[in-house]
Amino acid sequence: MVRPSRFVGLDNYAALAGDPIFWQVLRNNFGFALGTIPTSVALALLMAIWVNQRLPARAFTRMAYFTPTILPMIAVANIWLFFYTPQIGLLDRVGAAFGASSHNWLGSPDTVMGCLIAMTIWKEAGFFMIFYLAALQSLPPELEEAARIEGASRWIIFRRVTFPLLMPTTLFVLVNATINSFKLVDHLFILTKGGPDNASNLLLYYIYQVAFSFFDTAYASTLTVVLLLLLAALSLAQFQLIEKRVHYR
Repeated sequence: MVRPSRFVGLDNYAALAGDPIFWQVLRNNFGFALGTIPTSVALALLMAIWVNQRLPARAFTRMAYFTPTILPMIAVANIWLFFYTPQIGLLDRVGAAFGASSHNWLGSPDTVMGCLIAMTIWKEAGFFMIFYLAALQSLPPELEEAARIEGASRWIIFRRVTFPLLMPTTLFVLVNATINSFKLVDHLFILTKGGPDNASNLLLYYIYQVAFSFFDTAYASTLTVVLLLLLAALSLAQFQLIEKRVHYR
């Protein structure tokens, strides 16, 4: 782990521009957010539509989708650590059956972020599914019945009727997914500790390192303010975008 520079005698906010680790961590976090938010939200919506239908063992299917959400974060990290462990992990065992060589999934800068993204999607999609499922069950069935009478296909009904009515839920889910993508600490502490070479380091974990490993509380406070402002700006942008779409429709 590379120790951040000490900015003695300089304003902490101005010092952000000269901190290469901060910019690397910020890029990592935006990449992590882009990898997790659209996929987890889309997957949650698909799962909600699926379990909202009349299926055999529907209650069991809902429980299976929601189970990763109720698991403690440390337990989830240890489960996926078993998947990613070289040679003895599940991924390498399956790969070996097909003749693939062993790979250090969490020790390679090329694969570590993808591993974190996959784990986060698995953990969060079921949580977001519950909100979409509740929203789907509250929609008035008369609208869909009227669209079917008019000869609309299932895709047209979803695109023109169902999805626009789910916009408030989508806004809520997007804001929560954005916040979650910037507050990952537990998994990093167990899996990578920000490595290798800060390739998996995210903003909140970097704040934790600066505050409790390097004991630079002033700089950690500055980073915290930056994180709060960034989340506020992203949430406001999402509110503006969704509200415009709702009013337009």
